[in-house]
Amino acid sequence: MTDNIFNRIEIEIKRTYYTFDRYKADATFALIYHKEPLSIEELGSFVRISDKFVKIDDNHYFINFAFTTQEGTFKACQNLLMGMDNFFGSNTTCIAIDNFDTSKKPAMVYNRLMQILKEIQRSSYSRIEDENILNMI
Repeated sequence: MTDNIFNRIEIEIKRTYYTFDRYKADATFALIYHKEPLSIEELGSFVRISDKFVKIDDNHYFINFAFTTQEGTFKACQNLLMGMDNFFGSNTTCIAIDNFDTSKKPAMVYNRLMQILKEIQRSSYSRIEDENILNMI
């Protein structure tokens, strides 16, 4: 990942922390992996207009589910997976979700999401996981 991309993710996380501190607006961060290259337009057709995402590379996207609790994000991710599975005719997509905690630095958020994603790909039966998968390591 380039510095420019990480800076965009860092700004998105800091902006979300500010919004939470000021307005108590919920949000949840996620990282999506899709085996085949996934364009911005394709992903954009599966998420809500209020959700923000940053392309990391052809297969990974950071997503900010704005105004959404972790429980709501899980449901949104289920819908996202179903839509992508039907559209692409495959089930190679997986999504990592991290709990929202304003004390976490942006690098920590990103690293935890990557770690969750790696655990999903390595050993999980589910394609959507949160930080609880890290407790099983």
